Amino acid sequence: MNDNNILEQQNKQEYLLEVKNLVKYFPIKSSFFRRTIGNVRAVDNVSFKIKRGQTMSIVGESGCGKSTVGRTILRLLEKTSGEVLFNGQNIFSLSKKELRKLRPKVQIVFQDPYSSLSPRIPVGEIIGEAVREHNIVPPAEYDDYVSRIMRACGLQEYHKSRYPHEFSGGQRQRICIARALALNPDFIVCDEPVSALDVSIQAQIINLLKQLQRDFGLTYLFISHDLSVVEHISDTVGVMYLGTMVEYAETAELYSNPLHPYTKALFSAIPIPDPDVKMNRIILNGSLPSPANPPKGCKFHTRCEFCMEICSYTPPEYAEIAPGHYCACHLYNDEQRQAKAEETMAHAKAEEKKNGKK
Repeated sequence: MNDNNILEQQNKQEYLLEVKNLVKYFPIKSSFFRRTIGNVRAVDNVSFKIKRGQTMSIVGESGCGKSTVGRTILRLLEKTSGEVLFNGQNIFSLSKKELRKLRPKVQIVFQDPYSSLSPRIPVGEIIGEAVREHNIVPPAEYDDYVSRIMRACGLQEYHKSRYPHEFSGGQRQRICIARALALNPDFIVCDEPVSALDVSIQAQIINLLKQLQRDFGLTYLFISHDLSVVEHISDTVGVMYLGTMVEYAETAELYSNPLHPYTKALFSAIPIPDPDVKMNRIILNGSLPSPANPPKGCKFHTRCEFCMEICSYTPPEYAEIAPGHYCACHLYNDEQRQAKAEETMAHAKAEEKKNGKK
């Protein structure tokens, strides 16, 4: 085995999930002929990796494509292009039979515990239905197994016969977590799992997720817009804006040294529980552009206080600015990236001039 193969094998063992240039567009249809007249660019060329047993969080404004990334990774939505490797295996190349075998290993906890549970099925059946379907345990051990999973998630055995409407929001989210955990997964997408809950209950659910991660060796993709929660639970953080990943780093590095102007604006909005501290809020200009018609060049340039001419013509390259710290911003271009960006800008200007004459 040569050195390249050895490195590739080590990489597969270290990273449970690798997302490469993931794109997901939703077609816009005309009202009469149902022709495709455009696309909503929900996810536009997103790449990242998650190590085994770690938590990566994705943050950003509502509508930036966070949840679409999570659902496309699990193949609840089909990709437009790109690759998702789980344990070195391309999820989108799997047949229906192969995907069915993989399903127990990749699970999701949805945002709203009120709408993600069937009101007609008792809790024991909600948690155990997929366990029976995928033959996770022998039939003789089924009842004890469901009880064990419920206890691990802070639920009691007598809750089995009750229905979701008899539980509070926090308890319902515990049921959702137990349903995902019952399939013995390796990877769970947590799609804003605490945003619909009271602040006091949020802490309990976050602590539960961390405890389960330690006990069962789970890997999480945590999707949220609450930056305080993200700091508490994450090993790495990716910041998304209008379908694009603009910055990625380890949590401590990102929170102590944010590079992208959008990340700085987000972090300036984190409340500080000290009345004597004056907050230096960064107010962004304008409103979020439409993902159906994003700005040319850097998508953030219409709201950025550091906007340069090059920003409105050339999309910045997503590059490693410091070890493990990635950012897509022209402010951090090296000579090579700057020359490439200026060349693209020159071509764009020439095209503009040519079209203007016509």
